[in-house]
Amino acid sequence: MFDPRFPDERTERIATQNDAFRRALGTTVFKGEEIDGRVLVTRSVLAMGSQFLADVTQAVKDFDTFTDDNDPMAEHDFGIVEVSHAGLRQKACWTIDLDDEDFALGSACPEDPRQTRRVLTIMLPEDY
Repeated sequence: MFDPRFPDERTERIATQNDAFRRALGTTVFKGEEIDGRVLVTRSVLAMGSQFLADVTQAVKDFDTFTDDNDPMAEHDFGIVEVSHAGLRQKACWTIDLDDEDFALGSACPEDPRQTRRVLTIMLPEDY
């Protein structure tokens, strides 16, 4: 049984690739390997305006508070951020899916960036 307090090499590899992709907000080269994918933003995030989009994407890039509660599989594939918007604190969340090379199915080997395409989606909690 998987214990997130002691992630295996495969899980650590996925987590570090997810972190690199998220921090770059898209395709990047990490440790000599291209980590490819797409970034999607929901309509509700776009409707909040360009300043909110800029603030929330920066918050997603900067996110590093993974815990057992918000990252039970230790793959760094989900997070919730909070930014100021119109004088209030607004939550947004992001998730990373690991797809095959055609973005059709889940990756058969998610730790191998040659066989995996990431889809990072930024959304409001009600979109989830």
